[in-house]
Order: sequence, then C-alpha cells, then structure tokens
Amino acid sequence: MSHSLRSLLLASTLVVTGVVALSPSAWADTKLKAVASFSILGDFVSRVGGDRVEVTTIVGPNGDAHVYEPKPADAKAVAAANVVFVNGLAFEGWLDRLVDASGYKGTLIKTTDGIEIEKMAEEGHGHAEGEKKEVHAEGEAAHDHDKKTEGEAGHDHGESDPHAWQSAVNAQIYVKNIATALCAADAAGCDTYKTNAEAYIKELAALDADIKAAVEKVPADRRSVITSHDAFGYFEHTYGVKFLAPEGVSTESEASAKDVAKLIEQIREDKAAALFVENISDPRLIEQISKETGVKIGGALFSDALSDKDGPAPTYIDMMRHNAKLLTEAMAGS
Repeated sequence: MSHSLRSLLLASTLVVTGVVALSPSAWADTKLKAVASFSILGDFVSRVGGDRVEVTTIVGPNGDAHVYEPKPADAKAVAAANVVFVNGLAFEGWLDRLVDASGYKGTLIKTTDGIEIEKMAEEGHGHAEGEKKEVHAEGEAAHDHDKKTEGEAGHDHGESDPHAWQSAVNAQIYVKNIATALCAADAAGCDTYKTNAEAYIKELAALDADIKAAVEKVPADRRSVITSHDAFGYFEHTYGVKFLAPEGVSTESEASAKDVAKLIEQIREDKAAALFVENISDPRLIEQISKETGVKIGGALFSDALSDKDGPAPTYIDMMRHNAKLLTEAMAGS
C-alpha cells in the first residue's frame, strides 16, 4: 500500500470516529470575538469571558481614549467582532467614525447602562471651581446624550461624566452588563459567563469595602487632592475624597490661566494634601502648580487606562488598589 493511500485511509478513519484534532488556530476560531474600546473595559470583558472569548482592545495600556485616532487594524478588528463593548457617554469620541469605516452592523454594548451618572458643570471644571455635582439616573443622562451620536458629541461629554469605572460599585454594573451581552451572543457559554461574573463581582465588592475602610482612616479635613484632569468624580462620590483639577473631564481640553489661578487659590484655601499626575496626561501643568503652591506631588494615578503588564496597574483591581494606596498615604501624610 502506498504512503499516500495509507495517509488518506488514516484521515478517513479519524473523521469517521470523530477524533480529528484541531490546530491551535482552529480552536481560536471557535472563540467568541469581542472588541473593547479601552484597556479597563478590556480587562472587564476578559474576566467575564474567560477562555471562551478572544478580546481585542482598541486603546491599550497607558493610552488616552479621549484623543485616540483609530487605525486600519482597529477597523479590521471591529469588522470581525461578534460583539463590541463601549463605555458610552461620549467617552469614545472617535467611535462612530471607526464603526462606519469597519462596516460593522452588530450591536454596540453600552456598558454604563444602569449606572447613576454624575452630572458635570457646563464649563467642565466642576471640581476645580467648587461647583456641586448632581447625580441622576441613567435614563435622564442617556436620553439627553443620545440626541447626538458619539461622533457628533466628539470630546464634549455634555452634562455626563463618562469615568464611571472609578467606583468599584459601578464596576459591578459594568460586569453584569458584559455578562448579559456575552450570554446573548453565545448562549452555550452563558453558565460560564454568569459564574465568572459572580466570582468577579465578589472581588469587586471586597475591593469597594477595602477602599472605603482605608479612606475612613484619613481625617476628613485632609481628604482633598489635585489631579491632572477631572476623571475622579465617581471616586469622590463613592469614597469621600475631594478632587480638584485644572482641566475638564477630557484631556483634550486645556486649562486657561484663569482656571489655573482659581485652582491655586482654592488649593491654598482648602489645604490640599497632595498633587497627582496621571499616566495619560502631560505632567508639566501639575509640576507648575506644585512649584507655585508648595504642595508635593504624590505620584502617578491611573485614570482612564491600565498600565502595561509590568506596571503597577495591569488589571482594574490592581489599578484601584494602587490609586487608593497613593491617595490615602498622601492624604494621611505618610
């Protein structure tokens, strides 16, 4: 019997008995393909999806989603996706252009649905100018926002602060929304997604309790800090730390000399405990404010993006613990 004939018979036998081995690439093709708009959301999706989901993140570690410019590879990833996860609330101002370029016709999963959205001051510098924020239901915020598309809104977040992940309470809602969407896209894996989500939510609840306990140890009159841009409103609302910022909720906005002067005056009045730079922002403005006020820089916080895998914040939980540790140590003066 020739070698070629023996090979053909062996292949036929394997097919009949149902034991044909799939190559690693073939196994990968069986996974649900998910796209997440930025690194924090990508971590959420990976935790819920586990081994059943292949996650592609558009704006990666240390990337600034406010000013990101999509690449051809991003359009290709979106076109091939079974499901696309976004933050919404005009956080991804480039989203409509990317979806149009990709030809994607599927559903965009807005992961902030059901979260109580912080309402920003119209000028976008609510914390810096001492203006009180309001909290309103998602329905109120979403309907106003949805009168515009993401692309029309651009980097103007309107009345809604998009940085909802800065509360571990809200993170649990993100995770529930992701699990629901993955179940809809892959019913066979639903039990896995629910199990993963439930385990992760327990970790997030423990994280939330730990941050609250750490902040409570800091005297109330020392719970005031300055950051590069106004990304920590949800952390403030959930954990009771006052954040001042020279820039608005988008890093694309620039602080005017008047804004900076007002902030410096407020820093002196409030006796802010520390200044913080951010991993996505130019530190020079914060360095200038530090020189003028004498307030020390307490380190780098992670606001809109995770670190790379070798950094201090490669996952969402690592990021929140890192931020909470820096903040509480600086506020306590340790």
